[in-house]
Amino acid sequence: MLKIIRTDSTNNDFIELVKDLDQYLAEKDGDEHSFYAQYNKISMLQHVVIAYENETAVGCGAIKDFNSESMEVKRMFTLPSQRGKGIASKILQNLENWIAELGYKTCVLETGIRQQEAVEFYKKSGYLTTPNYGQYQGIQNSLCFEKKI
Repeated sequence: MLKIIRTDSTNNDFIELVKDLDQYLAEKDGDEHSFYAQYNKISMLQHVVIAYENETAVGCGAIKDFNSESMEVKRMFTLPSQRGKGIASKILQNLENWIAELGYKTCVLETGIRQQEAVEFYKKSGYLTTPNYGQYQGIQNSLCFEKKI
């Protein structure tokens, strides 16, 4: 049975899942990985969710302040062996609910164009592409999204 908990970035299961995520992204991003890694530090993330299947951490996601109206989704990941089961959708829905509870109106995120599964997932989840924001402006591998909550 899938259980989702809310926690923060000090959670050891989150830390381990992010290690798997970073290894996956290093392969996908190649030479550009160090650029992205500098913006994906997990220290001080106050809003983290972890999905558990039979007490095993199988996926995660986080949100952080972006501006006064928006929060940014970070560190979304599902173990490859657990994909296709709807876990990512449940994680994202939990994050969106949390954003609404905190009084924010919009959710933004960035993913790489090489992560086609992620691009399709966000589109299917109601996210619309937007001009690249902040540090992702002018980065050809980046694709930014937004969704009104």
